[in-house]
Amino acid sequence: MRQIILDTETTGLEPSEGHRIIEIGCVELINRRASSNRYQQYINPGREIDAGAMEVHGITNEMVAEKPKFADIAQSLLDFIEGAELIIHNAPFDMGFLNNELSLTANGGKPVRIEEICSVVDTLKLARSMHPGQKNDLDSLCRRYNVDNSHRTLHGALLDAEILADVYLAMTGGQTGLFEETHSHLRNATATNVVAPSDIRRLDPNRPKLPVLAASAEELAAHQAWLEELDKKSGGKCLWKMLETVST
Repeated sequence: MRQIILDTETTGLEPSEGHRIIEIGCVELINRRASSNRYQQYINPGREIDAGAMEVHGITNEMVAEKPKFADIAQSLLDFIEGAELIIHNAPFDMGFLNNELSLTANGGKPVRIEEICSVVDTLKLARSMHPGQKNDLDSLCRRYNVDNSHRTLHGALLDAEILADVYLAMTGGQTGLFEETHSHLRNATATNVVAPSDIRRLDPNRPKLPVLAASAEELAAHQAWLEELDKKSGGKCLWKMLETVST
């Protein structure tokens, strides 16, 4: 299962008012584990960035003046995300901007729409269903799930995508700390529990083979029933069921 955590930064809040994307950041997960694939691109929007937006993300007009236009990077973005499940916090915002950019590059033809090439999960909608009546912005979710975002003084598309990946995994399965190595320099983390070579115990290569005990029919039926229950409770997001579908 391939998932892409995606975030954007923009010149303002409304594409209908002419605002454009200035940064895209993506993180790839394969079966809920990080791959080495990242996608980050700063974009020249062809217009001024609102002062209010600049205060949020810190991206200035000078920083993007020499960057490519969206039309120049559109195909590389589509190639990266096509066929994946997109994980986006407040998906209508980012999807609206992405589809607007794609429509502007269509040159009179039929524009590609993100939902036509990807499925989409909105983590804001998911969080609201799990924590009704509570704050569910990314900072609040970081506090709720003990995800360290102390290095996030300003918004940034790739940084926010990495943080959202940790939050999403915690929300949907309890896994955290996915990016300890990839942004440990941002967290000033210190390595602990290092195992010395002398502490490693090697197994005898001539040891007897361990017996393989197959599950009984009753155990297999009970396991399948439990997967069905998990799938129902998670709204069709049971990873084992998804993998079963892929393997068959």
